[in-house]
Amino acid sequence: MRQSTGRHRRTRTLSIAAAVAVAAGAGGVYLGLSNGGAQAASTTVTVSTTAQLESAVKSATAGTVIQVRAGTYHPTATLKSTANGTSSARITLRAYGGEKVRIDGSKLPDGSWLAGIYGDYWTVSDLTFQNSPAQGFVATSSAGGIFKNLVTARNGDSGFTLRGDGTTNNLVQNLDSYGNYDPDGHGQNADGIAIKFGSGTGNKVTGARLYNNSDDGLDLWQFSSPVTIEHSWAFGNGENRWNDSAFEGNGNGYKLGGGGVTVAHVVNSNAAWDNTLNGFTENSNPGAIVLNRNTAYANAEAGFFFATGKARLARNLAVGNKGGLSKPGSSAVSAANNWDGGVPTPPFRSTDATTAYGARTADGSLPATTFLTTGSTAIGATMN
Repeated sequence: MRQSTGRHRRTRTLSIAAAVAVAAGAGGVYLGLSNGGAQAASTTVTVSTTAQLESAVKSATAGTVIQVRAGTYHPTATLKSTANGTSSARITLRAYGGEKVRIDGSKLPDGSWLAGIYGDYWTVSDLTFQNSPAQGFVATSSAGGIFKNLVTARNGDSGFTLRGDGTTNNLVQNLDSYGNYDPDGHGQNADGIAIKFGSGTGNKVTGARLYNNSDDGLDLWQFSSPVTIEHSWAFGNGENRWNDSAFEGNGNGYKLGGGGVTVAHVVNSNAAWDNTLNGFTENSNPGAIVLNRNTAYANAEAGFFFATGKARLARNLAVGNKGGLSKPGSSAVSAANNWDGGVPTPPFRSTDATTAYGARTADGSLPATTFLTTGSTAIGATMN
């Protein structure tokens, strides 16, 4: 990984052709200018065709900013990079201004991911990744990533994935991930967001909407380091919307482990509703998962299923779940939740979820809603 010198960087803008030429001339080491030994300049590349986008991602190095103009782009191979940015010279892939950009995988070969990042200090924002034959967006063993205001929709496996050892200090903020379904697996693998098969501390998901996916809203299977999940919503997962006669989707809102790892994830102020299994589940993770002020409503099984592990549940709210409010085991600690003795259940202001599907605010935050709010400062998700 390249280290920053801490010196001032100059910034310039190049056409895609010029940017690629600079990269070639630099031997792929750095895109930009040098200044008497000072740190090289960053380069902004603005693209408006699929070929330009593919070339810019392939050629990116520390300090590159790729701006994508409005439209729908159809890569013929996975958008892939192994380049590293640095903490002071990030690699950025984003929509130009407030323009609407869709990166569409419908022309990719079977089994292909739409985008795969294998580097550190990337910022990817304000883009839609859709219709991939497999995963929509995957970051592998990445450190310091910022993935913000993204949509991953109708992909052939999980919409958004973090994976691999060395996955550290990544922020996933304001993600909408929906309609993902894996036909080859009959729906059993496609989650809204998957943080799986890896390790690394400091990873956080906030402000996500994970809905109508064939498997789970969020899945932390075999990720052995704590992940923080906060202010996110998971709903409508696990329902067979694809007329698959052999459908095998699970449908947990938040699947917080599994695969033999023991890990204490942190889960604060999230909501799960209308999922076909549990709202929140340890999924056999025996670790001391911390769940504080979450809400589970109208899920087909338990609101909170923590029957075998050492979960710490406090100030959570469960209403109308067909499999029961909660199933905590003897090793779990449960206090001040509405299924604990003497804790009242405050009424919801609304059980109409229409506004939860609404447009996000200008900065990408979740839409304002009274759905599942209670006005309580003591129990349940705040729904923001």
